[in-house]
Amino acid sequence: MTTSMRTDTLRVGNLIAGRRLPGEGSERRNPADPTDLVAVTPSSGGDEVAAAVGAAADAQPGWAALPAPARGAVLMDAAEVLRTRHESVARDLVREEGKTLAEARGEVRRAIDVLRYFGSAGWHSGGRSLPSSQPDTLVHTRREPLGVVGVITPWNFPIAIPAWKTAPALISGNTVVLKPAEITPVSVYHLSEALLAAGLPPGVLNVVHGSGSVVGESLTADPRVAAVSFTGSTSVGLRIERALHERRGRVQVEMGGKNALVVLDDADVEKAARIASAGGFALTGQACTASSRIICTPAVHDALVEALIEEARRYRPGNGLTEGTLMGPVVSEQQLASDLDAIRTARSEGATVTAGGESARGLMLDPAILTNVGRDDAAARDEIFGPVLAVMPAADLDEAIDMVNDSRYGLAAAICTRDLAAAHHFAHRARAGVIKVNRPTTGLDLNVPFGGVKDSSSNTYREQGATAVDFYTWTKSVYMGWDG
Repeated sequence: MTTSMRTDTLRVGNLIAGRRLPGEGSERRNPADPTDLVAVTPSSGGDEVAAAVGAAADAQPGWAALPAPARGAVLMDAAEVLRTRHESVARDLVREEGKTLAEARGEVRRAIDVLRYFGSAGWHSGGRSLPSSQPDTLVHTRREPLGVVGVITPWNFPIAIPAWKTAPALISGNTVVLKPAEITPVSVYHLSEALLAAGLPPGVLNVVHGSGSVVGESLTADPRVAAVSFTGSTSVGLRIERALHERRGRVQVEMGGKNALVVLDDADVEKAARIASAGGFALTGQACTASSRIICTPAVHDALVEALIEEARRYRPGNGLTEGTLMGPVVSEQQLASDLDAIRTARSEGATVTAGGESARGLMLDPAILTNVGRDDAAARDEIFGPVLAVMPAADLDEAIDMVNDSRYGLAAAICTRDLAAAHHFAHRARAGVIKVNRPTTGLDLNVPFGGVKDSSSNTYREQGATAVDFYTWTKSVYMGWDG
């Protein structure tokens, strides 16, 4: 498609050693309006990655030498810069990723809060003093930065995830080489610009645009990169995990999910339908914690399906910049094709498409509700990453929990019930890193550890909260003895 470049098209260059280096090779268009050319970015290669890693290595000793409160002050100032640009950044996020404006504003707000949270950590992070069994000896621990870390982020939360990976790395004294998703370059541009405006020294944060197969693999393979934090598909995450283990690098991967919401007979059906649709249709279902399996006991099945059909009508997709839109478009033609293929496969395996599942307007996909889905069907086992809910019956709570756990994934799981004992039983037995009771599977507090089990996560170091810095530091034990 050939269109004239709009005045608000952004040429997003790589950021290396504090300099923006322009380049072309990749275009990003608005998924709600293909005539809107949002950004032009470089298609970088190994040379650019090597230069970025070199800049990060050169800058790291000086950045680590700054007192932690001084590093935190930069993050706090960056949060304030981002706050003043909140609305324009949110609108650019809608244009490049497709979220609704309300969702985009919330995500930018999340990035601001993350910068503030880890900025304040500069005043209270550090080691511990411990008693020694030896006389005249003081023991304390120090948290030391790893050095240069690589950060590889996905398109579905294009500013929040880069913020919550980068901020704990920076406050810990590391320098960062960040590879954002190819199709969402603008949000990371805004994040990096806020940090630069706040006084982040050159080379402390570097950004390299390009494909995962080139930029991502070059970053993962560079021996100067001490650790890599990745969020994305399970297949890529497992490959990165193997590559880092082979060279004894530290690795953190957060991957896919096939998250279930259980609805028991005693639940408020209308409320459960709202919770299910918020978890499955909001964000266009494009979240690793999105609800995709709705498991319900017999007495509520039919009423729940009817209530979900009504909810699906509310989530009619549209341009995220249009007031009142509850669900934006699918992010790309590739993702739309994948979603439609998953719905066709479900039909071929005997499922009934009770509502939605059609796309007649570009990348706008009407939210789908599938019934008559078997436990071994693809719709029950494979991550779809779109606004598709598979409703499945279970005889009782124990069978429902067994179905929740019958998955290669273990990221989030939720239950709707008025029975406190049932809620505790579910929280104890469900094999997932995040458990919700009477709340959607989506939605996370930034001060709470986040991660999954099984093929959803490396299940080593958790993201977010105070524990996030554990991944980016190593512990040194110091024995201080003196003669009396």
